[in-house]
Amino acid sequence: MSATETAQYLIHQLIARDVKDAVIAPGSRSGPLALALHAADTQGLIRLHVRVDEREAGFLALGLAKSSRRPVPVVTTSGTAVANLHPAMLEALHAGVPVIAVTADRPGRLRGTGANQTTEQRKIFPGIQFTSDPWEAVRFTGPRHLNLELDEPLIEPVVWDFAARRPTESSTFIEPLLEVELDLGPKTVVVAGDDAQQPARDLAERAGWPLLAEPTSGSRTGDNALAAYRLVLQHSPLNAQIERVVSFGHSTLSRPITQLLSRTDIDIVHVGTRGNFPVPAGGNVRFVDVVEAGSDDESWLGMWLEADKAASGAIDDVLDGTTPYDVARSINQAVPPDGLLYVGSSNPIRDLDLVAASYPVGEHRLILGNRGLAGIDGTLSSAVGAALGRSSSRAIAYVGDLTFLHGSNGLLLGPGEPRPDLTIVVASDDGGSIFATLEQGSPEYAASFERVYATPTGADIGALCAGYGVPHRTVEPMDLAAALEEQSTGIRVLEVPVDRLGRQDLAAAIDAAVRTVLQP
Repeated sequence: MSATETAQYLIHQLIARDVKDAVIAPGSRSGPLALALHAADTQGLIRLHVRVDEREAGFLALGLAKSSRRPVPVVTTSGTAVANLHPAMLEALHAGVPVIAVTADRPGRLRGTGANQTTEQRKIFPGIQFTSDPWEAVRFTGPRHLNLELDEPLIEPVVWDFAARRPTESSTFIEPLLEVELDLGPKTVVVAGDDAQQPARDLAERAGWPLLAEPTSGSRTGDNALAAYRLVLQHSPLNAQIERVVSFGHSTLSRPITQLLSRTDIDIVHVGTRGNFPVPAGGNVRFVDVVEAGSDDESWLGMWLEADKAASGAIDDVLDGTTPYDVARSINQAVPPDGLLYVGSSNPIRDLDLVAASYPVGEHRLILGNRGLAGIDGTLSSAVGAALGRSSSRAIAYVGDLTFLHGSNGLLLGPGEPRPDLTIVVASDDGGSIFATLEQGSPEYAASFERVYATPTGADIGALCAGYGVPHRTVEPMDLAAALEEQSTGIRVLEVPVDRLGRQDLAAAIDAAVRTVLQP
């Protein structure tokens, strides 16, 4: 099959599987794939997104796939271009996101020679399903790698004609589900990690159990969800009374939850696999597909809700309207029904986790983040992709300044590229403030802390935005809520200055206030 025929066959397969978006980074070896995708875009069959940075292209595809819940291919040329997809593919692997890495390759006869841009790029992503067959690639689930050896001539005169094809029926074998009915009586909490979705909330409400849900769980809605659950776990005597945990999704956000799921003296039921359970599982952990339960005694839930109310009140008494937690709360409140929020790793997601009140059920807010490996790379591109992949009433990204700087090439869009309406809020403290709240923030490490952990850059975010042609302005924390209510089009950046040097003291004050109200 010629390079042109291979490209045409690939596009037919993508259309047949109802792929709606594709991302490409320019290159020579991938030339026929680029022309084929451009033709499919022109014909209104697949929307094409072009990026000059392969790493950002990978994360753009990740964001598109996360919000649309459809497979999204990202196409590169051969050589180092392929390796630049690795961060996004790792995130896709650990978060179960259906990104398809489509990598153009030189003919196999050139491997092992000094041929230009030629290396061993087959199976370059460990753990990712690999194939050289487009038919197989579109039928795999989860992330996958399609490597296509394309020989010359790469470009031929051709009329690209892709007759729209309906999605074909999947022949994938569906394993029978392992379902368990839980007895009532044991004092149970429901933990909802990243992408837990509705089943976690449904179970908690049906059984009358407390719901400890991360912001990106898709479960932090309704009356059973706690806001300050991690401090309640840390300081309330209720923690010692827990007899059973039902866990959904991928929980990696807080140490109290990790410690809870590490216990070996209680029954733990995880809806999922070892691959998304955050610690080595002991013999007390069961892995299932579905959990059912009747209605339990709600006095247990009442005690947790009362503790959460007391903890949240204590937190409010510490905050003064100018802290990073106030920024997080303003952002949480600014997400309307049908809105989208993409949250960066490090402090933004943790600040949000502590102060975000649960939303009403049924209002279709989507809160996302790159929680598979929880890196800061590619967050802006992921947010742009998520905003493009879903029709939202308002789209917001919330990141720290280092996350913004690390992924600033995500703002590099060509003039003809699809561009979402997206407000990026940067909590700007000139450095990595999360480390101030960890062990390395202790006084004995003060001599090295600023240089090797805090890593201040002094970068001018406004000037950087100007270089990319993206509107920017500085907003004080108390003015953020009003700024977020403004009508805006395209991508804009709101930089919110927050204090880094007082971060450790602020965390200690919150911890002490909650401990005072929860411990007898």
